[in-house]
Amino acid sequence: MLTQLNLIAVILLILATAMLSGLFFVFSNFVMDALSRIRVESGVSAMQSINSVILNPWFLGLFIGTALGCLGTLGSAATQWSHPASIWMIAGALLYLIGCFLVTAAFNVPLNDQLDAVDAAAPSAGEAWIHYVSNWQPWNHVRTVTTLLSAGCYLVAALKLNGN
Repeated sequence: MLTQLNLIAVILLILATAMLSGLFFVFSNFVMDALSRIRVESGVSAMQSINSVILNPWFLGLFIGTALGCLGTLGSAATQWSHPASIWMIAGALLYLIGCFLVTAAFNVPLNDQLDAVDAAAPSAGEAWIHYVSNWQPWNHVRTVTTLLSAGCYLVAALKLNGN
């Protein structure tokens, strides 16, 4: 039977997925556009710095911890399939794990690694920057939407776990 521990986990996942959606939204809404409006060298350098600085314990703990929490709720919900919250927990977990975690690993991180290898002052930096932004940004939109939908699914799950 799904328990109060499940409710606590789901509430934490609502907060985590909403925080990550907000982070991705900021990049989708204005950061990348702002970086694209400045000199190529500055845009490339700024994004290289962001990609380096974001790899800190707070972000990685949130990003990986959310994935682990999703795996936990996925397992818990799968074993209690008949509970009305289960489908919402499974949907929230899959949205995050596929639409955020997997997309990040398969698309955004490799693009970040490619950009990291670019000399911002080199003549080829402009072409590399255009390639980066035009490929990175759509996948970031996917992460923004799926993490927000994940938070919504977890919110419905919390309501169902609480008897509503």
